[in-house]
Amino acid sequence: MTDFPFPTPQDRELHEECGVFGVFGVPNAAEVTYYGLHNLQHRGQEGCGIVTFDGGVMHYSKGQGLVADVLTKQKIDTLPGDSAIGHVRYSTTGGGGIINVQPFVFRHHTGDFALCHNGNIVNSDQLRRYLEDRGSLFQSTSDSEILAHLMKKDSDAVKRIDAIKEALNMIEGAFAFLILTPNRIYACRDKYGLRPLSLGKLGSGYVFSSETCAFDAIGATFIRDLEPGEIVSIDSEGIRVNQYSRFKRRKMCAMEYIYFSRPDSDIEGCNVHAFRKESGRILWEEAPCEADIVTGVPDSSLSAAMGYAEASGIPYEMGLLKNKYVGRTFIQPSQELREKGVRMKLSAIKSIVRGKKVALIDDSIVRGVTSKRIVQMLKESGAVRVDVRIASPPITHPCFYGVDISTYEELLSASKSVEQVRQFLGADSLAFISQEGLFRAAKNRSDMCMACFSGKYPTALYKSTREANKDGKF
Repeated sequence: MTDFPFPTPQDRELHEECGVFGVFGVPNAAEVTYYGLHNLQHRGQEGCGIVTFDGGVMHYSKGQGLVADVLTKQKIDTLPGDSAIGHVRYSTTGGGGIINVQPFVFRHHTGDFALCHNGNIVNSDQLRRYLEDRGSLFQSTSDSEILAHLMKKDSDAVKRIDAIKEALNMIEGAFAFLILTPNRIYACRDKYGLRPLSLGKLGSGYVFSSETCAFDAIGATFIRDLEPGEIVSIDSEGIRVNQYSRFKRRKMCAMEYIYFSRPDSDIEGCNVHAFRKESGRILWEEAPCEADIVTGVPDSSLSAAMGYAEASGIPYEMGLLKNKYVGRTFIQPSQELREKGVRMKLSAIKSIVRGKKVALIDDSIVRGVTSKRIVQMLKESGAVRVDVRIASPPITHPCFYGVDISTYEELLSASKSVEQVRQFLGADSLAFISQEGLFRAAKNRSDMCMACFSGKYPTALYKSTREANKDGKF
């Protein structure tokens, strides 16, 4: 897919890699999957696809773009069957292009199958070399394809479930995999619990999703989250559960709560909106300020802004308005317009902020260029003071688990103190929530992946992963 100028590489927001959705034993599975993917669209806008099985015959459709544009009714009508898996993609490892749009489909003498993946495999280069040396030929540059080759390297010698177990034990990193065969669906979650994956019930069938918000859209009932290191398979006989690893952690990515997931999703027993709102309350306790109004940066910061306002007693106002018709594919024909990109996406409501001391709540700072322009915009609109409060700790380390911040040079806080960041933003004051504050917001959690804040990575980091960091600060 063409990388359009908005947002610019220097001004981009955080992006998660993708989302997965699966259906088994539900009539018109492709249509159900379409609605599921539509409610996971925030997890990836580069490409999407659906694979179904009908009477042992595999059908698929995928393309680059948004779900509503790619998976039209005409295409959905060509995907019969009561089992399906679907995927929305934002590329990190392997890059973009139609060749990397999932689900991937595979033809094999032991049976056709399809798979899709959310996350990132940190030892992908080592595994790819291992497999190529044994005759594998890869059709994409995505790390997701590796699982299929690992499953089939000894396909005549072991049962499929044993092949999946063996393959998953060779993979290091973050993942939620869905694998679809003519008669069965497999759902697999990494042993660290870095990426979310949930199971639901729909009629007499079942559904899997990266987020529970997709269940609500199709009328499914949430059953439970998959456990780390677990494989849940469903066929005509019902549900089977297998454990592929005795090593288990609950290192859910903190950014799932802070930024990526929709507010109406529940992640391992914690509602995302409730988490963000509580983090706003804690942020006020840790970093109060004198302000006339509290406003949040739409959309992921609004819950935290509400919490900050409630705890402080300062009125919450909609000081910033988001233009929902400006997206990733907005083509800006000149450098001048490119520089005004933030104003095309966000605008300040002058009558609300004029003459006011504004407490500006945001979820995170990556490069800081967007935050700087928002502060400038508020002051140009008449705000007499802008105090910035961030509902996450400073992002000081790259992420290698499916978030597109893989180098130190992308991270403003990696090389600057809080005071230096404040000066860069042009804010009157700046404060971040503490890591301890995040755990307090989570309430029922005692562990999360905080690697991007602390540099403490839950998995081993392989040579190729380390080399992805241009500054070599490992």
